[in-house]
Amino acid sequence: MQFTSRGTRLAGAAVALSALFALTACAGSTDEPATTGAGDDLGSITVGALATPAGDILKFVQDNLAADAGLDITFQDFTDYNTPNVALSDGSIDANLFQNATFLKTYNEQAGGSLVSVGEIYLPSAAFYSNTVKSLDDLKDGATIAIPNDPTNEGRALKILATEGLIETTEEPTSLADITDNPNKYEFREIENATLPQAVQDVDVAFVTISFALPAGLTADQAILIEGSDSPYANVLATTPELENDPRIVKLKELLLSDETQAYMEETWGGLVIPSV
Repeated sequence: MQFTSRGTRLAGAAVALSALFALTACAGSTDEPATTGAGDDLGSITVGALATPAGDILKFVQDNLAADAGLDITFQDFTDYNTPNVALSDGSIDANLFQNATFLKTYNEQAGGSLVSVGEIYLPSAAFYSNTVKSLDDLKDGATIAIPNDPTNEGRALKILATEGLIETTEEPTSLADITDNPNKYEFREIENATLPQAVQDVDVAFVTISFALPAGLTADQAILIEGSDSPYANVLATTPELENDPRIVKLKELLLSDETQAYMEETWGGLVIPSV
């Protein structure tokens, strides 16, 4: 009986020790990013984006990669740059893919938001389009130039014009007030992004981001100047701080940066959409 009692005590101690190790291991993993593996049942995620190119990319991932990864992606279509962050902030969607880090920072500052980027996904090249000139060098004095009216993309257009020597600006322009020299007296029209493709016929040149250029039928061949691949305006996958390390977000980013998705971008847009890898 003495032997049996002693064995029972030893067994109980071993069980308790094993449980302690298990709890310690769990506690030690709380600060580590979530990891996922093939075959995990991750559930569903709703991602907001403009239809092109982000919506197309998300649909490709859903149709070709998501099932094997245990993820179900619902694409929520938006038609402007103003509402996707509002929808993410109020919990209507789990993530969005439409903006660069500067745009996200500006939104947080202006709206008092706390949205976060989990990483760059692709560069949606922007370009200048014209029905009247074949080069920015052909612009006459007093020519009319249409540019986006949001601070990020307006500054983006102004920087390119400054690099081309057409104007001079402050180091980080965000509005027309940041133009320090306009020797050719260009007239600038600040226009909502979504309507810039239609403005091409009404002005001498217009700066259009790819999300609105492609649906309007504007192609690389029609552009008189395309933004370089070294542009700092890559689009990011954004979410809330609470979901930043969620396994669904981690897996979605992984799929968006996969070799298969890279190949899809390159084959579909021929270099206008550049993967961030």
